Amino acid sequence: MTRIAVFAYSDTGHACLKALLDAGREVVFVGTHADRPDEAQWFPSVAELARQRGIAPAIVEDPRSPDVLESVRRAAPDLLFSFYYRGLLPDAMLRLPPRGAFNVHGSLLPKYRGRAPVNWAVLKGETATGATLHVMTARADAGDIVDQEGVPIGPDDTALEVQRRVTAAAVRVLTRRLPDLEAGRAPRVTQDESRATKFPRRTPEDGRIDWSASAKQVHDLVRAVTHPWPGAFTDIFGAKTTLWKTSVPNLGAHDNFPGQIRIEAGRLYVACGDDRYVEILALQREGEDEMEARRFIAQAVTP
Repeated sequence: MTRIAVFAYSDTGHACLKALLDAGREVVFVGTHADRPDEAQWFPSVAELARQRGIAPAIVEDPRSPDVLESVRRAAPDLLFSFYYRGLLPDAMLRLPPRGAFNVHGSLLPKYRGRAPVNWAVLKGETATGATLHVMTARADAGDIVDQEGVPIGPDDTALEVQRRVTAAAVRVLTRRLPDLEAGRAPRVTQDESRATKFPRRTPEDGRIDWSASAKQVHDLVRAVTHPWPGAFTDIFGAKTTLWKTSVPNLGAHDNFPGQIRIEAGRLYVACGDDRYVEILALQREGEDEMEARRFIAQAVTP
């Protein structure tokens, strides 16, 4: 039976590891990250899954550590996978498994290499993304493509909704290519570097809203970083206010300046740089509970 080493984290990591275990594969090593108290745990624990299946997980924050390399070497894997593990595995580790080392990435490579690919795809207004299984190399997300599968992005989909589709696609890609990988005959297609895109790691501060942008761009930012991420925020309501849900109505904002607030018929709008409005549907002022816009308006106008 093929011996498999896995580095995994997050929802996709959990789902792909579970798929291997449910298929009866021999997983001889599981490396993952420690749960962080400052990070919303919206995904199940890879470490706990491993323990439930009789595997002692290794908490690996630095995969370049000689001790980690030795642990993987002792496990003697035939195949190695990285499923949403956040660290870049060193060349020496990638060379260990005779049948190769492969990564699952949450985009249709070569587009959206790097961290947070689903969030970036939603923020950039893409109508599709997907999951890619590819060869791991010294450069992140740059190795030959084994297989990939696309998923749609609707105009009001949140990044979490899209992420769940990407995870399901990742499991399907892994499952259908696993026999080929085990046999050492998986297809490999070189990535087209001329089509490659990569965006920087996102931070909470990147959620600040620029009202001079178009209404669609503001809406795309909100849905890209809404729950379980920190959210898009503004100070136009007199304090830091996070916008959790918006829409783009067919409503012009002529003769208004970007960031100007409009309340009409119990609905809350903000003008944007393209003379269109964004409607605010759910928001949260700092130190207060999240609320729907109607409740926010009622509180604002109550003497």
